[in-house]
Amino acid sequence: MTQTYTLVINGEARQVQATADTPLIYILRNQLGLKGTRYGCGLEQCGCCTILIDGEPAYACTRAVDSAEGREIRTVEGLSGVGSDAGSVDHPLQQAFLAEQAGQCGYCLSGVLMSAKALLDQNPSPSRAEIVTALDGHLCRCGSHTRIIRAVERAAAALSQEQTS
Repeated sequence: MTQTYTLVINGEARQVQATADTPLIYILRNQLGLKGTRYGCGLEQCGCCTILIDGEPAYACTRAVDSAEGREIRTVEGLSGVGSDAGSVDHPLQQAFLAEQAGQCGYCLSGVLMSAKALLDQNPSPSRAEIVTALDGHLCRCGSHTRIIRAVERAAAALSQEQTS
């Protein structure tokens, strides 16, 4: 049975129509046009669909829409900010990924960016091992792992420098 759900996505309340068990990724991509979240395996094995729900990484491919109602959902489109400032300045993670040329094909990057954001929000100065652990659930098929880790390290350093300035 189709119902109306209110989702808070990238700081904006949005109403959608869906059945309770509709995967959140279908709502994000098909109803709301947020195409940054990728569909990979549909089994929580690749991490392409990772978004943040209440600041924690979550798989949008298996998360039912009813479980996300009223919670703060952040997609890669909301990484730069929310509201009128959204997208006006790249997040330090985005800047670092570009500087390190961290994506080859780029398919996994939206999920990687969201997991990296969650990590840096909780731990602004992670060790290399902590970065590797935080990104362990992401499958990168093009072999950019080393550059991805360097990019997260670079972003952490940039964020640390911003906080001390």
